[in-house]
Amino acid sequence: MNELNHFQEASYTNPEGFVTQKVSETSENMRLDKFLTTEIRELSRNQVIRALNEVGAMRLNDKRVIHDADHKVKCGEQYVLTLPKVRDAEPCAQDIPLNILYEDDDLLVLNKPAGLVVHPGAGNADGTLVNALLAHCGDSLSGIGGVRRPGIVHRIDKDTSGILVVAKNDFAHVRLSEQFSKHTVERVYQAFVWGLIPDAEGVISGNIGRSATNRQKMALVSSGGKHAVTHYRRLNIFGKIATHIACVLETGRTHQIRVHMNSINHSLIGDQTYGTPPKNAPEFARYFPRQALHAGILGFLHPRTNKKMMFEAPLPLDLKELKAALERLK
Repeated sequence: MNELNHFQEASYTNPEGFVTQKVSETSENMRLDKFLTTEIRELSRNQVIRALNEVGAMRLNDKRVIHDADHKVKCGEQYVLTLPKVRDAEPCAQDIPLNILYEDDDLLVLNKPAGLVVHPGAGNADGTLVNALLAHCGDSLSGIGGVRRPGIVHRIDKDTSGILVVAKNDFAHVRLSEQFSKHTVERVYQAFVWGLIPDAEGVISGNIGRSATNRQKMALVSSGGKHAVTHYRRLNIFGKIATHIACVLETGRTHQIRVHMNSINHSLIGDQTYGTPPKNAPEFARYFPRQALHAGILGFLHPRTNKKMMFEAPLPLDLKELKAALERLK
């Protein structure tokens, strides 16, 4: 009996939802959300918490209703978790071209152009990657947690180009999300930053959280935030004006590369949020229309076969032209 079949027999013993094994002595006093995530391997912790927030989704010994993720489980207790009914996603399907590098029944890997928003939001109600995926994948993009939506496992900024992996079913979504949360995914970015970086390589670390002065920005924070580590390697220098670097993410935080490079006074060319061009910046770079950042390499284990998958996308045309113009300054 393989692990998945064993899990299904242990967890789907009740047609109403997931039924856990009785709490053992070794699991006693464990937080409910952690216990459920351990017991029901099909669900991530975030999916468990979303289900706990639904009225009547969690029952103890088939009687008491629980909504508290912090609840401490007791020896002998047994829990029934019912997932909310899947609802139609609000975004509509739109026929937007996608540059797909790979696709199978579980996932697809695409090269996102700069300017394409990943999720609909304020000011971007449609024309997003989500809208495109709904049209391309249709009903295969079912989701755990009560909302039918494409399985966006990770994001890159609107004005960052490069590779994204998308889960086409819940099985793939959970297992890919685990790899991202454990920082086992290989991610390499290329960036063009202001100034001459003197060292051939280096490491930047520091917790990243919301800026205390501007909630729209992220910043290095002295307390709180999330641990973040960026490894960088110098690829080319363009006099003292700019440096072309490769960045390897040990963690993946919001705006991580942009915040980290700005923290060492080498903000990204074109980044109007986290840096300003030097006074001697050439006009073509000073007014570059987006942050010069490209997610060029993505590597992960296939969620079903466990095979190593590695994808690479070359610099897009605008960054190639930026590089060529900077080289002419030498």
